[in-house]
Amino acid sequence: MVRAAVLPAVGAPLEITEIVLPDPGPGQVRVRLAAAGVCHSDLSVCDGTVRVPVPAVLGHEGSGTVLEVGEGVTHVAPGDGVVLNWSPSCGRCHHCTIGEVWLCAKALAGVGAVHAHDSAGTPLHPGLNVAAFAEETVVPAACVVPAPAGIPLAEAALLGCAVLTGYGAVHHSARVRAGESVAVFGIGGVGLAAVQGARIAGAGRIVAVDVSPAKEELAREAGATEFVLASDTAVEEIRAATGGRGADVAVECVGRAASIRAAWDSTRRGGRTTVVGIGGKDQQVAFSAMDIFRFARTLTGCVYGNCDPARDLPVLAEHVRAGRLDLAAMVTDRITLDGIPGAFEAMLAGKGGRSLVVF
Repeated sequence: MVRAAVLPAVGAPLEITEIVLPDPGPGQVRVRLAAAGVCHSDLSVCDGTVRVPVPAVLGHEGSGTVLEVGEGVTHVAPGDGVVLNWSPSCGRCHHCTIGEVWLCAKALAGVGAVHAHDSAGTPLHPGLNVAAFAEETVVPAACVVPAPAGIPLAEAALLGCAVLTGYGAVHHSARVRAGESVAVFGIGGVGLAAVQGARIAGAGRIVAVDVSPAKEELAREAGATEFVLASDTAVEEIRAATGGRGADVAVECVGRAASIRAAWDSTRRGGRTTVVGIGGKDQQVAFSAMDIFRFARTLTGCVYGNCDPARDLPVLAEHVRAGRLDLAAMVTDRITLDGIPGAFEAMLAGKGGRSLVVF
């Protein structure tokens, strides 16, 4: 048996309990976790914003060491370090065949499977595919990517979601060019990765926006040149910091109607607004027809940073090894499984960057 964080029902408290994992079958891999990041998407599963079958073992941003492989698995072997990929592509659907693997129609097909059982024999589902909030997990082979060399395995967990998403939003979705100004709304794990991504892209002004003044130091260490407190005057302050025009690019990492609208309003005429945050269906954003015509801005949704882990992890690894991308600076709390509920509370309160469960 292994310890894991289980969501028994939507809206219920998380339970830290023991579960029984099966041996890996054909095409499966058993991984001993080194670390797992606590992401807002996990919280979105808890409150029902993101719907998955429950009860479920949560956690989708993780890294670890291969313990066993099932029949037919050849790209990893016992002892290998791996990063978990919560959104594996099938390679066969329309989106995969045209190169949009982040929109794979079958990426979350595995969430309804039986992943494990609790001590009473109740079937448990794998949350967002990989069930990373556990000492060990058994996942499809497509959900493991060899960990890049030269990077501490625990910190490599962040590559599995926060960094791919934030960096990708800047480089693949918004396509920030050198010298452009960028505003990033929400300075959590993904937002910090977006700020670093903007710096790596050579952005000029990088404006970090958050509800917590305590995030300013984190944001500036990541590369922000300005910090604006989220308020009724934030849009005006962003415009003032970007020559009065507004930012060339705004990246929204919160998923709330008010922050999406603020990101749009702070984008210059003809600029690009990229929405990364996952909002509920009740978060309705309104634009007038004149808004869309007059400002000629581009509003784009962004899933998983428009990333292909096989393509992008080696690029990110090189940035880490070269000192351009700082994973350790994104982590503000290193916790155990028992600390996950507290990490959720801190996230709701707007505190800290990324909490990392270290096993």
